[in-house]
Amino acid sequence: MVLDAERVIEHRRLKRRVTAWRVAAVVLGLLALGVIIFSDKQMAGSAGILPHIARINVSGVITDDRKMLQLIDRVAKANQVRAVILDINSPGGTTTGGEAMYDAIRRLTEKKPVVATCGTLATSAAYIVALATDRIFVYGNTITGSVGVIFQWANVTELLKTVGIEVEEVKSGPLKAVPSPFEPTDERAREMTAEMVEDAKVWFVDLVKERRKISPGSVPGLTEGRIYSGRQAVNLKLVDQIGGERAALAWLNKEHGIPTRLKVVQWQPKDESAGFFGLLFDSASAILGVSGGKLALILDRASASLNLDGLVSVWHPASN
Repeated sequence: MVLDAERVIEHRRLKRRVTAWRVAAVVLGLLALGVIIFSDKQMAGSAGILPHIARINVSGVITDDRKMLQLIDRVAKANQVRAVILDINSPGGTTTGGEAMYDAIRRLTEKKPVVATCGTLATSAAYIVALATDRIFVYGNTITGSVGVIFQWANVTELLKTVGIEVEEVKSGPLKAVPSPFEPTDERAREMTAEMVEDAKVWFVDLVKERRKISPGSVPGLTEGRIYSGRQAVNLKLVDQIGGERAALAWLNKEHGIPTRLKVVQWQPKDESAGFFGLLFDSASAILGVSGGKLALILDRASASLNLDGLVSVWHPASN
């Protein structure tokens, strides 16, 4: 009898172990399925994901960022995304970076409504990004504008003389690799650079004219590259409205019928170095219907100078 009882107990233990392993296998299988679904699409177009409004942060210095451009294209293809909020807080960046994002956002607006909400800064290339959207929201004290471009270089010829360094070169023509920090800029090089800067400026100003439906000459200081407060920008029709994300959501509801009950979900560029566990994290956050940042906070509580090459469209306070 004792032997039979021990057999029954051991059988029950074995049965519990098998059940536990089966449950673990099912959970891992679901996570693996999530990885397969989201590794290629990353929260894109799945019937199992609830409809929502996507938020994309545009912060720091804007460059020709391939991951950001891919993110915008993924959002455009995502069937569950009903509208997009670009949360902009940037002094600008490279002119080509702003142009590339402008083109990507214009493609996005063909698929779904897009609004810009501007924080402390939305100047230069960041203003180019805002111009691509359907409506621009700013705070009263947001700094915006700074329409134009700049091309800067250092002249270190006197410093080289001081330390006894002489740079020698052989080049194919007098305008090759100029302006150069290793030689004084002659008149031809300066004129060539000024022509390039002026060409980019005309492109930027025409962009403002086209998108804002205003005459640039009628806006004080616009063609001179001045900045404006949010209130000034609204009065000059450089932006549309004072307000933040709440105002943007209300406008989306009124103009496009986007339900106010929809969640705003943060979308971020793929981290190609994240590997398998990064994909698991993205999949879990998408399945749970929360942003990656919020999921990271939940898990945490549960467990306890940039080089800018070429033309630049960026604003920063002058230093004396």
